[in-house]
Parts: sequence; C-alpha cells; structure tokens
Amino acid sequence: MDTAILPSTFLLTLLLSVGLFFFIRASTKDRIETAQMVSEQDEAALMSQLKDYFRSRSYRVAAVDREQNKVTFEGNVRPSWFLAIFLTLLAATGIICLSLVVYLLFPKLSSFILAMVLLSPLSGLFYWKKSGRLEKVSLKVETTQSEQTSSSKITVVGHRDELSELQRTLHLKAVE
Repeated sequence: MDTAILPSTFLLTLLLSVGLFFFIRASTKDRIETAQMVSEQDEAALMSQLKDYFRSRSYRVAAVDREQNKVTFEGNVRPSWFLAIFLTLLAATGIICLSLVVYLLFPKLSSFILAMVLLSPLSGLFYWKKSGRLEKVSLKVETTQSEQTSSSKITVVGHRDELSELQRTLHLKAVE
C-alpha cells in the first residue's frame, strides 16, 4: 500500500472534521438582514396586515416610534427538533469517519476515538441552547405616491428567513 495515501486521507478527514465543527457552530448564528419591499396597499391597511402577521407568528409590539413611522416586534425563536437531531447525527457520522481513518493509521487509538461518538449529542445540545433566543424585527413603512396609485414601501430589519416568509405571505415585492 502506498505510504502517502493514509496520511493524506487523515489530513482530508481532519479538514472535513474542522468544517463540520464550524458548520455546527454556524447553525446558531444570527442572520440579520435589511430588505426593502413594496406593497400596493395604503399605509393603514398594510400596517394592520403586518400587525396581524406578526401576532400570528407569536411576536408582540416592543416599541413604536411614530415620528419615524417605525415599529419593532419581538418574539421568542424556538429551536428545531429536526435540526438538533440532524446535527447530532452529522457529528456522529463525522466522528465515526475520523475514527476509521485513525484506526488505519494508529490501531491502538481507534477505540478511544470511536468512544468519542458518545459526545455527538453535545452538538445537538449546543444548537438547542444557543438557538432559542429573543428575536427582533424592525420595520418602517413609508407611503409613496405615483400619478395613478399610492403604494407603501417597507424597510424591514430581521432574520433572513423571517423576511422571506413575510414577503411570501403578504405578497410583497422586493425593491432592488
């Protein structure tokens, strides 16, 4: 057997393990974005729809700035069982792969590395503890007048998944 294959396989597997570590860590990262959207509705009707939308998603009004026409909603984000289990299985698979490569290089250490599979539920626990948080969505509504119609322009700051769901549910068009 070629002697360069095992060390290079070990190096690649180690690099993949580092990537897996950063993937698990990134699963809890805030992905806050700012988006501008347009609605054909007037400001009053749109604000009513926005309030109903956020109430249905368990948000509450946290602050209102009437001078800037800005509203801040906040709500608790619950972690996903599916993602916690998925990350645990991913960590277990990564540790098993690493232990197989270590077994080929260092047969005496393989049982120790394989026992590390028992630590894989820590990745799901890490996700569960870090992803449950208070999330804020801030929005500002402005009326834009054209010759024939009036529409509303919304500037929203929030999690990117929440922004896309808001756009899809209320049939808003993105401003580019």
